[in-house]
Amino acid sequence: MNVAILRFPGTNCEFDTKYAFEKLGHTTQIIWHNDKTLPENVDLVVVPGGFSYGDYLRSGSIARFAPVMQEVSKFAANGGKVLGICNGFQILTEAGLLPGALKRNTNLHFISKYQHLKVVSTDNSFLNKCQKDEVIHIPIAHADGNYYVDNEDLTKMKENGQILLKYCDASGKEESINGSVEAIAGVCNETKNVFGLMPHPERAIELLLGSDDGVKMLKGFES
Repeated sequence: MNVAILRFPGTNCEFDTKYAFEKLGHTTQIIWHNDKTLPENVDLVVVPGGFSYGDYLRSGSIARFAPVMQEVSKFAANGGKVLGICNGFQILTEAGLLPGALKRNTNLHFISKYQHLKVVSTDNSFLNKCQKDEVIHIPIAHADGNYYVDNEDLTKMKENGQILLKYCDASGKEESINGSVEAIAGVCNETKNVFGLMPHPERAIELLLGSDDGVKMLKGFES
């Protein structure tokens, strides 16, 4: 699998992402934000975490206008798979590739820790190697992870299986850690080829670092 990883000024997880996918045996290429094309043979585009453009104005609000994002939008419209992690999730919502928006955490603090997540839907190419209602444990690190979507869109997302992950405790009970609507931690678009989540699966691929639950998440794209 050929993976293109975007880089904006302020991105800081591109090399973690590169390491993770290469450890799984895939070919990666880092793409600069001013590039106007994507590699012809790309199978997956990843928008990694960090603080694109310093999170000025609003997280992801400037990055969504970068030249490369026009190509990402075209790629997604043609059925290409796109994954946004943390700041990448924020960028994809700002670009209109995912529903909803990410707001400041309700406690107004940056949260950085390992967090339990409940798998809500596996009917997609991201989480198909997980089990429904499985509890996984991977890191989170964000200040603007409070996911918001209005009731009308939330209902549609539930009906279409677009809610992928929820924050929970070790037993699987939903847990509000940042104010997200219904504890939502990850979603996909209606056609299920664009995915976004606040937690960092690329930081959970080795037991030495605390968890390898991210492996089965990222390997889902191999199917």
